Amino acid sequence: MALLDDVMDASGGLAHWNSLNRFTLHLSVGGSLFSSAGHAQEFKDVTAEGSTRAQSLRFTGITGGEHSGSFQPDAITIESLDGEVLRSWRNPSLALTEPGSPALADELHLVFFCGVAIWNYLTSPFLLAHPDVAVEELAPWREGAETWRRLRAQFPPHLITLAPEQIFYFDESALQRRTDHDLFGNKVAHFSWAHDSFCGIVVPTLRRMQALQPDGTVIARPVLMDVEIFDAVFE
Repeated sequence: MALLDDVMDASGGLAHWNSLNRFTLHLSVGGSLFSSAGHAQEFKDVTAEGSTRAQSLRFTGITGGEHSGSFQPDAITIESLDGEVLRSWRNPSLALTEPGSPALADELHLVFFCGVAIWNYLTSPFLLAHPDVAVEELAPWREGAETWRRLRAQFPPHLITLAPEQIFYFDESALQRRTDHDLFGNKVAHFSWAHDSFCGIVVPTLRRMQALQPDGTVIARPVLMDVEIFDAVFE
């Protein structure tokens, strides 16, 4: 597909991506999803180490620098900084356990949500080339004075994502600028900007998640999630 090829080329190229195995990030995550559940400072100035090839991510320095958290599709753990497992959650799920309960009820939910989100952020748009991901181009979208091209992606059950169907928007430079999908029963949009190149891979260093109205317009406040990447290394 021509658009997907352009998008991957703009982000560093699929051949280069396939030569990589791991990434390390220095980042902060916040927003009302976190503060409303009492986690406003849990993911400030943390390190994330992950695999580019499998859904695996480890956060160091969460909960004010006191703990680490590990994300795998079938298990979440909270650990001491020396590796002792303090809590674990087998076969985790993004589904809310009770109506009206906080989306990120505890640290295990927090690590799972951030693990899914950050891994998908860092592997996009190359994840869209996965043979089990179904992609189709949609009509262009007018964003202010710009025209953004769009792809709809359907993800298979074995890839853990925030939603099985997502719509990706790309600007005139073929850089990812927005992603729409359902989350916890609501429609949300992730905006991304301030792209920078790290080891030949172009990454948006700022992301913001906001709720959407039924007509697709953005609800400015509250900001559901903010992600700032300070540095990234791919190897």
